[in-house]
Amino acid sequence: MTPAQTADRQRTGVLAALAAFTTWGLAPIYFKAVGSVPPVEVVAHRVLWSALFLAALLALWRGFDGLARLRGQPRLMGLLAFTALLTGSNWLVFVWAISAGRLVEAALGYFINPLVSVLLGRIFLGERLRPLQKLAVGLAAAGVLWRVVQVGSPPWIALFLALTFGFYGLLRKRAPVDAVSGLFVETLITAPLALGYLAWLGAHGTLAFGRGASTDWLLPLAGVLTAVPLMLFAVGTQRLPLATVGFLQYIAPTLNFLLAVLVFGEPFDGGQLIGFALIWAALALYSADMLRRTAPADEPDRQPRIR
Repeated sequence: MTPAQTADRQRTGVLAALAAFTTWGLAPIYFKAVGSVPPVEVVAHRVLWSALFLAALLALWRGFDGLARLRGQPRLMGLLAFTALLTGSNWLVFVWAISAGRLVEAALGYFINPLVSVLLGRIFLGERLRPLQKLAVGLAAAGVLWRVVQVGSPPWIALFLALTFGFYGLLRKRAPVDAVSGLFVETLITAPLALGYLAWLGAHGTLAFGRGASTDWLLPLAGVLTAVPLMLFAVGTQRLPLATVGFLQYIAPTLNFLLAVLVFGEPFDGGQLIGFALIWAALALYSADMLRRTAPADEPDRQPRIR
Protein backbone atom coordinates (compact mmCIF):
# COMPACT_ATOMS: atom_id res chain seq x y z
CA MET A 1 0.00 0.00 0.00
CA THR A 2 1.40 3.38 -1.04
CA PRO A 3 1.77 6.27 1.46
CA ALA A 4 -1.08 8.08 -0.31
CA GLN A 5 -3.33 5.03 0.00
CA THR A 6 -2.41 4.65 3.68
CA ALA A 7 -3.19 8.31 4.35
CA ASP A 8 -6.50 8.01 2.53
CA ARG A 9 -7.38 4.88 4.49
CA GLN A 10 -6.60 6.59 7.80
CA ARG A 11 -8.57 9.70 6.76
CA THR A 12 -11.58 7.52 6.00
CA GLY A 13 -11.16 5.77 9.36
CA VAL A 14 -11.02 9.03 11.28
CA LEU A 15 -14.13 10.38 9.54
CA ALA A 16 -16.03 7.13 10.14
CA ALA A 17 -15.03 6.96 13.81
CA LEU A 18 -15.86 10.64 14.35
CA ALA A 19 -19.28 10.11 12.80
CA ALA A 20 -19.93 7.06 14.98
CA PHE A 21 -18.90 8.65 18.28
CA THR A 22 -20.67 11.92 17.43
CA THR A 23 -23.87 10.02 16.68
CA TRP A 24 -23.65 8.20 20.02
CA GLY A 25 -22.86 11.48 21.75
CA LEU A 26 -25.89 13.26 20.29
CA ALA A 27 -28.25 10.27 20.67
CA PRO A 28 -29.84 11.74 23.85
CA ILE A 29 -31.49 14.37 21.62
CA TYR A 30 -33.38 11.56 19.89
CA PHE A 31 -34.36 9.91 23.17
CA LYS A 32 -35.57 13.26 24.50
CA ALA A 33 -37.71 13.60 21.37
CA VAL A 34 -39.43 10.29 22.18
CA GLY A 35 -39.55 11.12 25.87
CA SER A 36 -43.34 10.79 25.95
CA VAL A 37 -42.92 7.06 25.33
CA PRO A 38 -42.06 4.93 28.41
CA PRO A 39 -38.41 3.76 28.38
CA VAL A 40 -39.32 0.06 28.27
CA GLU A 41 -41.43 0.59 25.15
CA VAL A 42 -38.63 2.65 23.57
CA VAL A 43 -36.18 -0.20 24.13
CA ALA A 44 -38.67 -2.74 22.78
CA HIS A 45 -38.98 -0.68 19.59
CA ARG A 46 -35.21 -0.36 19.43
CA VAL A 47 -34.84 -4.13 19.54
CA LEU A 48 -37.45 -4.80 16.85
CA TRP A 49 -36.48 -2.05 14.43
CA SER A 50 -32.79 -2.89 14.90
CA ALA A 51 -33.48 -6.52 14.00
CA LEU A 52 -35.33 -5.48 10.84
CA PHE A 53 -32.74 -2.92 9.81
CA LEU A 54 -29.81 -5.27 10.47
CA ALA A 55 -31.53 -8.05 8.52
CA ALA A 56 -31.91 -5.73 5.52
CA LEU A 57 -28.34 -4.52 5.94
CA LEU A 58 -26.91 -8.04 6.02
CA ALA A 59 -29.03 -9.09 3.04
CA LEU A 60 -27.83 -6.15 0.92
CA TRP A 61 -24.26 -5.85 2.14
CA ARG A 62 -22.68 -9.15 3.10
CA GLY A 63 -25.32 -11.87 3.25
CA PHE A 64 -26.01 -14.27 6.09
CA ASP A 65 -23.03 -16.59 5.60
CA GLY A 66 -21.52 -15.48 8.90
CA LEU A 67 -24.63 -16.64 10.74
CA ALA A 68 -24.36 -20.17 9.35
CA ARG A 69 -21.37 -20.81 11.61
CA LEU A 70 -23.60 -20.36 14.65
CA ARG A 71 -25.60 -23.49 13.88
CA GLY A 72 -24.80 -26.36 16.14
CA GLN A 73 -22.97 -24.14 18.65
CA PRO A 74 -25.25 -24.01 21.68
CA ARG A 75 -22.53 -22.57 23.93
CA LEU A 76 -21.99 -19.66 21.56
CA MET A 77 -25.73 -19.06 21.29
CA GLY A 78 -25.98 -19.13 25.08
CA LEU A 79 -23.18 -16.58 25.29
CA LEU A 80 -24.95 -14.31 22.81
CA ALA A 81 -28.18 -14.70 24.80
CA PHE A 82 -26.37 -13.42 27.87
CA THR A 83 -24.75 -10.54 25.98
CA ALA A 84 -28.22 -9.72 24.62
CA LEU A 85 -29.40 -9.40 28.22
CA LEU A 86 -26.49 -7.05 28.94
CA THR A 87 -27.30 -5.03 25.83
CA GLY A 88 -30.98 -4.69 26.62
CA SER A 89 -30.43 -3.73 30.25
CA ASN A 90 -27.76 -1.20 29.25
CA TRP A 91 -30.10 0.37 26.70
CA LEU A 92 -32.96 0.48 29.20
CA VAL A 93 -30.99 2.20 31.96
CA PHE A 94 -29.45 4.69 29.51
CA VAL A 95 -32.86 5.64 28.06
CA TRP A 96 -34.39 5.83 31.54
CA ALA A 97 -31.53 8.05 32.77
CA ILE A 98 -32.20 10.51 29.93
CA SER A 99 -35.93 10.61 30.63
CA ALA A 100 -35.27 11.02 34.37
CA GLY A 101 -32.90 13.95 33.86
CA ARG A 102 -29.80 12.01 34.95
CA LEU A 103 -27.73 12.07 31.78
CA VAL A 104 -24.76 13.53 33.70
CA GLU A 105 -24.50 10.32 35.70
CA ALA A 106 -24.91 8.22 32.57
CA ALA A 107 -22.06 10.13 30.93
CA LEU A 108 -19.94 9.42 34.00
CA GLY A 109 -20.53 5.71 33.42
CA TYR A 110 -19.14 5.86 29.90
CA PHE A 111 -16.20 7.95 31.05
CA ILE A 112 -15.14 5.28 33.58
CA ASN A 113 -15.92 2.35 31.29
CA PRO A 114 -12.38 2.03 29.81
CA LEU A 115 -10.98 1.77 33.33
CA VAL A 116 -13.62 -0.79 34.30
CA SER A 117 -12.61 -2.83 31.24
CA VAL A 118 -8.96 -2.72 32.36
CA LEU A 119 -9.99 -3.94 35.82
CA LEU A 120 -12.15 -6.74 34.39
CA GLY A 121 -9.24 -7.84 32.22
CA ARG A 122 -7.10 -8.08 35.35
CA ILE A 123 -9.72 -10.07 37.27
CA PHE A 124 -10.99 -12.45 34.59
CA LEU A 125 -8.18 -12.65 32.04
CA GLY A 126 -5.19 -12.35 34.34
CA GLU A 127 -3.91 -9.28 32.51
CA ARG A 128 -1.31 -7.41 34.55
CA LEU A 129 -1.88 -3.73 35.24
CA ARG A 130 0.96 -1.38 34.44
CA PRO A 131 1.83 1.29 37.04
CA LEU A 132 -0.03 4.09 35.26
CA GLN A 133 -3.06 1.84 34.82
CA LYS A 134 -3.07 1.07 38.54
CA LEU A 135 -2.92 4.77 39.33
CA ALA A 136 -5.71 5.50 36.82
CA VAL A 137 -7.98 2.82 38.33
CA GLY A 138 -7.21 4.19 41.80
CA LEU A 139 -8.12 7.75 40.78
CA ALA A 140 -11.35 6.52 39.18
CA ALA A 141 -12.22 4.64 42.36
CA ALA A 142 -11.53 7.84 44.32
CA GLY A 143 -13.90 9.72 42.02
CA VAL A 144 -16.66 7.18 42.58
CA LEU A 145 -16.01 7.21 46.33
CA TRP A 146 -16.25 11.00 46.35
CA ARG A 147 -19.69 10.73 44.72
CA VAL A 148 -20.73 8.24 47.41
CA VAL A 149 -19.62 10.62 50.15
CA GLN A 150 -21.27 13.56 48.42
CA VAL A 151 -24.72 12.09 47.82
CA GLY A 152 -24.73 9.28 50.39
CA SER A 153 -25.15 6.45 47.89
CA PRO A 154 -23.19 4.95 44.98
CA PRO A 155 -23.74 6.43 41.49
CA TRP A 156 -25.63 3.29 40.49
CA ILE A 157 -26.53 4.49 36.98
CA ALA A 158 -22.88 5.17 36.12
CA LEU A 159 -21.69 1.92 37.68
CA PHE A 160 -24.42 -0.16 36.02
CA LEU A 161 -23.70 1.27 32.55
CA ALA A 162 -19.94 0.87 32.97
CA LEU A 163 -20.19 -2.69 34.29
CA THR A 164 -22.73 -3.96 31.74
CA PHE A 165 -20.75 -2.49 28.86
CA GLY A 166 -17.49 -3.75 30.37
CA PHE A 167 -18.79 -7.30 30.73
CA TYR A 168 -20.35 -7.08 27.27
CA GLY A 169 -16.98 -6.23 25.74
CA LEU A 170 -15.26 -8.92 27.78
CA LEU A 171 -17.68 -11.64 26.63
CA ARG A 172 -17.95 -10.51 23.02
CA LYS A 173 -14.17 -10.56 22.83
CA ARG A 174 -14.40 -14.30 23.42
CA ALA A 175 -17.23 -14.85 20.90
CA PRO A 176 -16.06 -15.76 17.35
CA VAL A 177 -18.64 -13.61 15.56
CA ASP A 178 -18.34 -10.20 13.90
CA ALA A 179 -19.96 -7.10 15.36
CA VAL A 180 -22.92 -6.73 12.97
CA SER A 181 -23.83 -10.42 12.84
CA GLY A 182 -23.47 -10.70 16.61
CA LEU A 183 -25.74 -7.71 17.23
CA PHE A 184 -28.27 -9.12 14.76
CA VAL A 185 -28.38 -12.43 16.64
CA GLU A 186 -28.69 -10.58 19.96
CA THR A 187 -31.66 -8.58 18.69
CA LEU A 188 -33.25 -11.74 17.27
CA ILE A 189 -32.95 -13.42 20.67
CA THR A 190 -34.66 -10.54 22.46
CA ALA A 191 -37.13 -9.72 19.65
CA PRO A 192 -39.83 -12.19 20.88
CA LEU A 193 -39.75 -10.55 24.32
CA ALA A 194 -39.98 -7.09 22.78
CA LEU A 195 -42.81 -8.12 20.45
CA GLY A 196 -44.68 -9.82 23.29
CA TYR A 197 -44.38 -6.73 25.47
CA LEU A 198 -45.64 -4.44 22.71
CA ALA A 199 -48.54 -6.83 22.04
CA TRP A 200 -49.39 -6.77 25.76
CA LEU A 201 -49.38 -2.96 25.73
CA GLY A 202 -51.61 -2.99 22.65
CA ALA A 203 -54.07 -5.39 24.28
CA HIS A 204 -54.33 -3.07 27.29
CA GLY A 205 -54.67 0.06 25.19
CA THR A 206 -51.46 1.65 26.49
CA LEU A 207 -49.25 1.28 23.40
CA ALA A 208 -47.82 4.67 22.44
CA PHE A 209 -47.00 3.59 18.89
CA GLY A 210 -49.81 3.93 16.34
CA ARG A 211 -51.60 6.88 17.86
CA GLY A 212 -50.72 9.21 15.02
CA ALA A 213 -48.23 11.21 17.07
CA SER A 214 -44.81 12.30 15.88
CA THR A 215 -43.33 9.34 17.71
CA ASP A 216 -44.83 7.00 15.09
CA TRP A 217 -42.13 7.97 12.62
CA LEU A 218 -39.44 8.62 15.22
CA LEU A 219 -39.53 5.19 16.89
CA PRO A 220 -38.52 3.21 13.76
CA LEU A 221 -35.41 5.41 13.54
CA ALA A 222 -34.15 3.59 16.62
CA GLY A 223 -32.96 0.76 14.37
CA VAL A 224 -30.97 3.15 12.19
CA LEU A 225 -29.55 4.90 15.27
CA THR A 226 -28.33 1.52 16.53
CA ALA A 227 -26.90 -0.03 13.38
CA VAL A 228 -25.42 2.86 11.38
CA PRO A 229 -22.94 4.10 14.03
CA LEU A 230 -21.96 0.48 14.67
CA MET A 231 -21.08 0.14 10.99
CA LEU A 232 -19.12 3.39 11.03
CA PHE A 233 -17.32 2.28 14.18
CA ALA A 234 -16.31 -0.99 12.49
CA VAL A 235 -14.90 0.94 9.52
CA GLY A 236 -12.97 3.24 11.83
CA THR A 237 -11.43 0.50 13.95
CA GLN A 238 -10.32 -1.40 10.85
CA ARG A 239 -8.34 1.60 9.63
CA LEU A 240 -7.01 3.24 12.79
CA PRO A 241 -4.58 2.25 15.55
CA LEU A 242 -5.92 1.47 19.00
CA ALA A 243 -4.53 4.69 20.51
CA THR A 244 -6.48 6.85 18.05
CA VAL A 245 -9.72 4.98 18.66
CA GLY A 246 -9.06 5.20 22.39
CA PHE A 247 -8.92 8.98 22.26
CA LEU A 248 -11.89 9.37 19.93
CA GLN A 249 -14.14 7.22 22.15
CA TYR A 250 -14.33 10.04 24.71
CA ILE A 251 -16.24 12.18 22.20
CA ALA A 252 -19.50 10.38 23.00
CA PRO A 253 -19.59 10.83 26.81
CA THR A 254 -18.22 14.36 26.43
CA LEU A 255 -21.12 15.28 24.14
CA ASN A 256 -23.53 13.50 26.51
CA PHE A 257 -22.15 15.57 29.37
CA LEU A 258 -22.35 18.86 27.46
CA LEU A 259 -25.92 18.13 26.35
CA ALA A 260 -26.94 17.31 29.91
CA VAL A 261 -25.51 20.49 31.43
CA LEU A 262 -25.81 23.08 28.65
CA VAL A 263 -28.92 21.95 26.75
CA PHE A 264 -31.04 19.88 29.13
CA GLY A 265 -30.17 22.03 32.14
CA GLU A 266 -29.25 19.23 34.53
CA PRO A 267 -27.63 20.46 37.75
CA PHE A 268 -23.86 20.28 38.01
CA ASP A 269 -22.22 21.73 41.11
CA GLY A 270 -18.72 22.00 42.51
CA GLY A 271 -19.02 18.69 44.34
CA GLN A 272 -19.81 16.86 41.12
CA LEU A 273 -16.96 18.68 39.41
CA ILE A 274 -14.46 17.25 41.91
CA GLY A 275 -15.67 13.70 41.21
CA PHE A 276 -15.53 14.25 37.45
CA ALA A 277 -12.09 15.86 37.73
CA LEU A 278 -10.74 12.72 39.40
CA ILE A 279 -12.26 10.59 36.62
CA TRP A 280 -10.85 12.86 33.91
CA ALA A 281 -7.40 12.74 35.52
CA ALA A 282 -7.65 8.94 35.55
CA LEU A 283 -8.56 8.94 31.86
CA ALA A 284 -5.63 11.22 31.06
CA LEU A 285 -3.24 8.78 32.74
CA TYR A 286 -4.90 5.82 31.01
CA SER A 287 -4.63 7.53 27.61
CA ALA A 288 -1.00 8.48 28.20
CA ASP A 289 -0.16 4.89 29.10
CA MET A 290 -2.04 3.63 26.04
CA LEU A 291 -0.18 6.03 23.74
CA ARG A 292 3.17 5.01 25.18
CA ARG A 293 2.52 1.29 24.96
CA THR A 294 0.59 1.00 21.69
CA ALA A 295 2.72 -0.04 18.73
CA PRO A 296 1.66 0.73 15.15
CA ALA A 297 1.32 -2.96 14.43
CA ASP A 298 -1.16 -3.54 17.26
CA GLU A 299 -4.47 -4.95 16.23
CA PRO A 300 -7.26 -2.42 16.87
CA ASP A 301 -10.02 -3.23 19.32
CA ARG A 302 -13.05 -4.15 17.27
CA GLN A 303 -15.59 -4.54 20.00
CA PRO A 304 -18.76 -2.54 19.34
CA ARG A 305 -20.31 0.01 21.63
CA ILE A 306 -23.90 -0.66 22.68
CA ARG A 307 -25.36 2.75 23.11
